[in-house]
Amino acid sequence: MIKVLVEKDSYYDSVFLMLIASEVKKVPGVEEAVVSMGTEINTELLREIGFGCPEIEEATPNDLIIAVEAEDDQTLEQAFEKARELFSRKKIQRESAEAYRPVSLDTALKMMPEANLIIVSVPGRYAFREARRALEGGLHVMLFSDNVSLKEEIELKRLAAEKGLLMMGPDCGTAVINGKPLCFANTVRRGGIGLVAASGTGLQEVTCCIDELGQGISQAIGTGGRDLRPEVGGTMMLMGIEALKGDPQTEVIVVISKPPAEAVARNVINRLEETGKPCVVHFIGLAGAGSSSQSTGRVLYAGNLEEAAGMAVALLQGRSYRPRTFTLAEAEVKRLVEQEVAGMSGRQKYLRGLFTGGTLADEALILFEREIGGVYSNIQTKPELLLPDPQRSKEHTIVDLGDDLFTQGRPHPMIDPTIRVDRLRKEMEDSEVAVLLLDCVLGYGSHPDPAGAMRDSIVRAKEKAKQRGGYLAVAASVTGTEADLQDLQEQREKLESAGCIVMPSNYQAALLALRIIQKGGGS
Repeated sequence: MIKVLVEKDSYYDSVFLMLIASEVKKVPGVEEAVVSMGTEINTELLREIGFGCPEIEEATPNDLIIAVEAEDDQTLEQAFEKARELFSRKKIQRESAEAYRPVSLDTALKMMPEANLIIVSVPGRYAFREARRALEGGLHVMLFSDNVSLKEEIELKRLAAEKGLLMMGPDCGTAVINGKPLCFANTVRRGGIGLVAASGTGLQEVTCCIDELGQGISQAIGTGGRDLRPEVGGTMMLMGIEALKGDPQTEVIVVISKPPAEAVARNVINRLEETGKPCVVHFIGLAGAGSSSQSTGRVLYAGNLEEAAGMAVALLQGRSYRPRTFTLAEAEVKRLVEQEVAGMSGRQKYLRGLFTGGTLADEALILFEREIGGVYSNIQTKPELLLPDPQRSKEHTIVDLGDDLFTQGRPHPMIDPTIRVDRLRKEMEDSEVAVLLLDCVLGYGSHPDPAGAMRDSIVRAKEKAKQRGGYLAVAASVTGTEADLQDLQEQREKLESAGCIVMPSNYQAALLALRIIQKGGGS
């Protein structure tokens, strides 16, 4: 039995709606429940899972949709009653909170007059105004919001530079300032390594690898993904490097970014040389990055995110870095590959990478493109390999599910794992899939149990492959620390219990998946 209700002009935060849906699904007898705004991507999802109806076709992004499938009419009514109860509770909480919740920057500063940094997380059309007001008031800014124009970003960063303030963003998802994790960040040790990154999950991966190696972070400054474009000129990257130069707690500096323009790269490298401190640079996907610098030997160039962490720790400890491919012995890697390909059918030949972290998806995509080529993606730089329909995979595919395309009207997949669970349902129907490659990102802002949320879908996907006479290999990594609230070891164990091979880093997981594809004849 299916029931769909559309409430006109009833806007709610997407994270809150995700929580409502998860509670409704717990009602005994409920088979599926979706609670969302009527954006185009959400209505398409509803149609694909069987909730298509005239009401949904007429819904707008400002309309609330509640769709439930249950075993009988009585259960449907119980589910909708549960939803009404939760919405009512939210209304009461909202009304009771109005007495003390600040509704503007001015009132927030009256409550916390000592604050010197503001996090802006509002719809993009309002973000520029709020960030500018904060900068004009002498506040550092972390601009979490996206959909801010390049012109507005340039104006904000020029203003920040004039005032000597940080303007992290827009679309800056991660920072650790004075030991405090901001937005999507992990609980990492304090220590002597400072980072500046135009990459959110890249920053998370490197800081977590540093923590795993027993060292810590002084500061981790995010810049936003466009900072090193020629139009912006690396304004915040250069300011961040200068700040770390003057920070007595920072002994080693790490810079992470996608390949910048040649002139911008040269400025970044020169600024690092001028710090007088040992430095590590990882321009993601760019081999031989040293050609952009006039190196005096202070700057090392890493080939992947994990290596950037290893190099920084080696510099901090005053020793030479020893390159490695896998943490495991090569014989054990070979055994794992043989084990995973043994049960595959002749039809199985393709990789499907489903990522919540954009930089982690980039790292995997770059590796596969370099080694076998022909990988489709929604983040491909080669026009001929852009997915014609990002909602459907094609041959070898790696998808960044955190791309704006997938998150309009929905929370980021690090918050709401159902985005990836829905995609897993599609992938398990393809008999040609040989390997799934997954990330699992922990920390502040992320789902309390990301591994648990996708475990059942992984198990079903492997069972489906077995029913067809094949075997589905699943390689994964967990980005997190022992101090994160999700419990790093428990997350790893949940993935392993579903049949995943959990590797120590995203790069190692991607490399293992590559070895399996190559051994299985998928290259």
